[in-house]
Amino acid sequence: MNLLDRTVEFTAALRRAGVPVSSAETVDAARAVGALGWADRDAVRASFAATLCKRPVYRPAFDTLFDLYFPPRIGNGVSLDDLVGDPTATGDGELEPGDLTPEELAALRQALRDELLDALRDGDDEALRQLARQAVNAFGSSQGSAGRSWFLYRVLRAMSAETLIADLLSALLGDSERGGLAERAARQTITDRIRDFEELVGAEVRRRMAEERGIEAVERSAVKPLSDQVEFLRASQRDLVELRRQVHPLARRLATRLTARRRLGRTGRLDFRRTVRASLATGGVPVDTKHRPHKPHKPELVVLCDVSGSVASFAHFTLMLTHALREQFSKVRAFAFIDTTDEVTRYLRGLDLGDMMARISAEADLVFFDGHSDYGHAIEVFAEKYPEAVGPKTSLLILGDARNNYRSTSATVFRRLCAQARHSYWLNPEPRTYWGSGDSATDVYAELVDEMVECRNIDQLQDFIERLLPA
Repeated sequence: MNLLDRTVEFTAALRRAGVPVSSAETVDAARAVGALGWADRDAVRASFAATLCKRPVYRPAFDTLFDLYFPPRIGNGVSLDDLVGDPTATGDGELEPGDLTPEELAALRQALRDELLDALRDGDDEALRQLARQAVNAFGSSQGSAGRSWFLYRVLRAMSAETLIADLLSALLGDSERGGLAERAARQTITDRIRDFEELVGAEVRRRMAEERGIEAVERSAVKPLSDQVEFLRASQRDLVELRRQVHPLARRLATRLTARRRLGRTGRLDFRRTVRASLATGGVPVDTKHRPHKPHKPELVVLCDVSGSVASFAHFTLMLTHALREQFSKVRAFAFIDTTDEVTRYLRGLDLGDMMARISAEADLVFFDGHSDYGHAIEVFAEKYPEAVGPKTSLLILGDARNNYRSTSATVFRRLCAQARHSYWLNPEPRTYWGSGDSATDVYAELVDEMVECRNIDQLQDFIERLLPA
């Protein structure tokens, strides 16, 4: 297979991973590499990224697939004799840990850990990359009847980079006082370097697995979903960190769209002077009336969030979105509920999402009966305790899966709330195919709000915002 064929396969893999790559962009990538040449792998990566990655969110998937389709080396690259004699050496032989005695294997492990300590302390990226290859060859494989298998957890367990943190802190801080800003900065630096080393180990394991099983068999499990396609209900802590970065610009756009929308037929007041002046061109007949510019109001926002256990990750996202929207509206009031409702606006003043969630769980009055979702009772409590919350300037945003445990929906009360609001939208994190099944009350609530939207990830939230064109 020549390099052009490999490039075409690489762009096809990008499309399978959700990265939009057109035929024209594939041609641009080939031309860019043709101008630069294939000798410098980093230059090839940069030229492909410049021509094929239109958004930063695509870069992780791009880097993972690039390493699979254009690996830095083929085969082992480290020999047994070199490693036993000198842990920093490289060669072309295959390392079989089973050929070593337990004492030799322990000595090899300690030697590699000593090298890892020095590399983490110095921040030497090339040394970390070489150590990742050596560690994978030393501890990552096993030979079975079906062939060689590779295991990431074995390498990470053998190297145990986290156990080096104390030594690294001593090396970085020296005699400096502990517990202050310097230690926090040093810990963050160490954590970042350890994470980089673990990612290098993962990339090396994937490379060796691709050689054994084929690239396509590995890419399906190697490439994580794009951050804007990660489902809120399955988001990990790391996913939530990335979501936080994307939420703020989306909140600004949502506020802009809601501000621009106004009811059909509403225009500014008649500008009599400009109308008379324009009528001179038509013999004094005011064919075209002139109006004063419509002043878009900065709307008020009321958010109702389901924070029950079944939508825990989505609750993190909803509070994150609400916190970001707080800066874009003249007035934001947030209400959380499980089987009863309490206002949580006061908790939005903090900047730490984890602290916000902890305080809401500990201090807010969200459980009335048994702690299972009860949308009907929550809506009744909201309407009774906060009758002034929803008015003609209010955009009402409900976030939840509408799983009501077969309880009353309080549809009459909810209809009145939606009628009072300027807009009413419901973001539902469940797939549309699940709506109305089991204890889902979506069929009732969807008829009462302006629109109920499937909102399982950032991509769908962005599509919803784009549809909010001025009416």
